[in-house]
Order: sequence, then C-alpha cells, then structure tokens
Amino acid sequence: MSRAFVREPEGGEAFEDLPDRPISSHTNFVTPEGLAQIEAEVARLEAELSGLSPQQDKADHIRVSRDLRYWTARKNSAEPVEAFEGDTVRFGATVTVLREDDTRQTFRIVGEDEADPSAGSISYVAPLAQALTGKGVGDTVTVNDHEFEIAEIR
Repeated sequence: MSRAFVREPEGGEAFEDLPDRPISSHTNFVTPEGLAQIEAEVARLEAELSGLSPQQDKADHIRVSRDLRYWTARKNSAEPVEAFEGDTVRFGATVTVLREDDTRQTFRIVGEDEADPSAGSISYVAPLAQALTGKGVGDTVTVNDHEFEIAEIR
C-alpha cells in the first residue's frame, strides 16, 4: 500500500485515512421509497458502529463512521416528492421510451442515491432524465446523439 494512504497515530499502528464521501450539489429529491432506503442505511450503520469498539478494528470504525456521516447528511437534506401523476414526465415517473433501433426501455426517474440503471431507475440529474422532464407521450428527445421517443408515462 502506498504510504500516501496510511497515517500512523501515536501508538504506531497504521490505518487508512478515508476522505469523506462527496455530497452532490443538486437538491436531494427522494421518492418515499428512497427516503426509506436512506433511513434504513442510517439505522444499519448506527447499529454496526455501536457494535464496534474503537480499539477493535480502526479501519472498520473509520469506514462506518464516514458512511454514517454521508447517509446522515443525505437524510437531513432529503426533500421527499410524492407519487407522480400526470401526462408529462416528472420526478418519480416511470417512462417507457422507444430507442432508435426500435427497442423499448422502461425506467423510473428517482433521486441520486436510489438510482440503479441496471434495475431500471435513473437519477433525475441524468442527461436522459433531464431531457425527458416536462415532455409527453410522442415527444422525441436527443441525448448523446441518440434519439428517444416517449411511448408511455406512468
């Protein structure tokens, strides 16, 4: 391990010095499910931290403390957005688009921390989500030289 990533405290024992996780500058919009996920993560990390003794494993203590700071900040800055209803794309909407190659892709527009493209959710700050926001069925948008037509909004 590079010495640049190791700090030796007075006792001479080396452990990793982890920087805080970066916090997005975007508004922390969350779905009700996203807020529940954040709250569950805070509770899990608090329980994990209380189960560690400071002398037990300093690297684990540092990692869990850092993650707890991040998720607590995200919980405190969360702005819940209620369920989507309407005929235009907004935060929380489930959108089906028709791609240029005639394949259909469905995803839900969610908060940054709950986004998981492989599971069918994208962040509201993603270029595609931003391009689709405010549009309706039949509208077409171009993102990164690819065209998407809105086929359905739920």
